[in-house]
Amino acid sequence: MAERWISVCLLDRLIERTILCTRLAGVDLILIWDGEKAVACARACPHEQADLCLGHLSMGRLFCPRHAASFDLSDGRISDGWSSPPLRLYPIRIAEEQVWIDGEAVASSARKPGA
Repeated sequence: MAERWISVCLLDRLIERTILCTRLAGVDLILIWDGEKAVACARACPHEQADLCLGHLSMGRLFCPRHAASFDLSDGRISDGWSSPPLRLYPIRIAEEQVWIDGEAVASSARKPGA
């Protein structure tokens, strides 16, 4: 069983970089600093598997570098007009100046199709 909360980086590093790539439990993830909150999500776009680490942020949305669709960082929903499952988001928290991801949720998604 995976550890519940795993420290993945310093908060200052995430704030400085805005988008960071990481891998946890065999799952490629990105960490995002969206001005006032941290978000953890799948690195691959659920539409065409483009690398979202190459995307950009605007007004609480992550834009895919391949097709310009965007994902709401609060629920993963894709922008109107695109047929795609939502972007997979993972539980995240900030404590002790560290960014922590729910390792059990990530490990569980690795066992499911489409992770």
